[in-house]
Amino acid sequence: MKELTKAEEQVMQILWKIEKGFVNDILDKFPNPKPAYNTVSTIVRILEKKEFVSHKAYGKTHQYFPLVSKKVYTKSFLNGFLSNYFSNSHKQLVSFFSNENNLSVGELEEIKQLMEEQIKKQKEG
Repeated sequence: MKELTKAEEQVMQILWKIEKGFVNDILDKFPNPKPAYNTVSTIVRILEKKEFVSHKAYGKTHQYFPLVSKKVYTKSFLNGFLSNYFSNSHKQLVSFFSNENNLSVGELEEIKQLMEEQIKKQKEG
């Protein structure tokens, strides 16, 4: 799956949230200062070419909707990130974040609990 630019990802984040919308609907969800209408329109058309979004035509206007779910894109993005920066090692990734981000004891305990739940599921499954 192709990676998104920062601007494309920003538009996709909005579309994932609103599920469908016209360019003005997308533009309304941008924080200030808002980009130009033509900028958002161009980004949406690029996303269509990349097959991330499609549209339903209403005369000359188009309502856009995601073709790729946020979950599918996130999984693809994180797998690429893991491969490119951590040699496909989840252990290296977790070690990096726990060492570099000064996680609190509470956050580490929450992560440990999530891991224990996943281990239990896999053992039962």
